[in-house]
Amino acid sequence: MGADDSAKQDRAGPATGIPGGAGDEASDAVLAALHAEPYSLCRPLRQKVPFIFASPHSGRLYPSSFVARSRLGATALRRSEDALVDDLVAAAALELGAPIIAARFPRAYLDANRAASELDPAMFVGALATATGLPSARVQAGLGVIPRIVRDGADIYREKLTAEEATERLSRLYRPYHSALLALVEQTRAAFGTAVVIDCHSMPSAAAVPDVVLGDRYGLSAASLLIQRAQEAFELRAFTVARNVPYAGGFTTQLYGRPAQGVHALQIEVSRALYLDEERILPGPRFEEVRARLGEALSHLTAIPVAELRAPRARALPWAAE
Repeated sequence: MGADDSAKQDRAGPATGIPGGAGDEASDAVLAALHAEPYSLCRPLRQKVPFIFASPHSGRLYPSSFVARSRLGATALRRSEDALVDDLVAAAALELGAPIIAARFPRAYLDANRAASELDPAMFVGALATATGLPSARVQAGLGVIPRIVRDGADIYREKLTAEEATERLSRLYRPYHSALLALVEQTRAAFGTAVVIDCHSMPSAAAVPDVVLGDRYGLSAASLLIQRAQEAFELRAFTVARNVPYAGGFTTQLYGRPAQGVHALQIEVSRALYLDEERILPGPRFEEVRARLGEALSHLTAIPVAELRAPRARALPWAAE
């Protein structure tokens, strides 16, 4: 259910697919395209390293039915994107011999870095098919798997959604993405005896934010030597680096990070001030320079000795994507 291309990407540049007019779901060409291919998956001709790169928040194809029901304009909706992060890392990942998977659907529409149960029942008409339990802090803040607000706090929707729409987004977009990522993890661990998920994100610029924040959930999602190696790699390329503050890792690192089983997950947040024109959501003047430096840092990171990442004894993976 996704594009699976050898040593190339299936899309390029900052094209968004944000339509200019209203539409309903039955005639929504962008939504149909997302249902056909919820993610892009680019593989090298031969995987050389036990690393998998993931970009859950760089999707920029906006269904016309979604835009028509939103209170917000195109630029405001795009504030939630980790814009162009996939383009920042894809070439380096493939050159290093690692696959990269990226969600094609936008974060404001569906957040792949949340649990499927992180739904706000108050947003929907009718009973949800997915059990929600107690609302997480993210749901209470409006940033669940189907967000109520964009990152700057503005409400997205004019009216409530149907419960059936939540089911459709999860079944046709969310689960295919995570099924594909899980398959990559299993294939990689089978080939190398270990697997490392690098979950790639970007963060809004702020005076107090470093260039890069590395998150391993305070040591729960990856072996300590991995975050040490990552910090060294970025600092050698003149990036300022922080660990776990203010971003310790989201659902992806929680779900896939199982160091005792030889599966590690590390979140990397890059400041948008480095590479992005945040007002126009276009590549900034330093985009190519930052992309090159990131590639050098990732080359250093992925050269970590594989034996140091393997579990003492291979065991079956104890989870499945929700």
